[in-house]
Amino acid sequence: MTDLSTLSVAGPIREPLNEPFWQAAARGELSVQHCNACGRHVFYPRPICPHCWADALSWTVVGGHGRLKSFSEIWKPGHPGWIPAAPYLVGLVELAEGPTLLSHILAPENDVKIGDPVVFAPTDIGGRILPCFRKRKAKDHE
Repeated sequence: MTDLSTLSVAGPIREPLNEPFWQAAARGELSVQHCNACGRHVFYPRPICPHCWADALSWTVVGGHGRLKSFSEIWKPGHPGWIPAAPYLVGLVELAEGPTLLSHILAPENDVKIGDPVVFAPTDIGGRILPCFRKRKAKDHE
């Protein structure tokens, strides 16, 4: 597997609305918004809750456990910086708290299937810590 820290890839677009997410990732934590009105977790970052429309969202660190809803093996990356890592997986991860995230999946394609339990795995990619996921092992606490 390619050392992802050596890739020369574009970084995430950071703006005030999503900055708490990226700051948490840099600390090795997974943070999503939580609605203080209806109690549901929200991802992707937004100014109002998509469930109850309340203007009551705050950031909270979540456990980082979830299930793989879908995935795709990327053979031809959209950015040339990812070519050394190809083929690699990206997938939809449904967190235990409810929201679904699109993320890099740290596993070979023949080692994952839809429904597999996964866990947050902060990873150095191109000199930045980004939120990735890997298959959950028996020793990973939920």
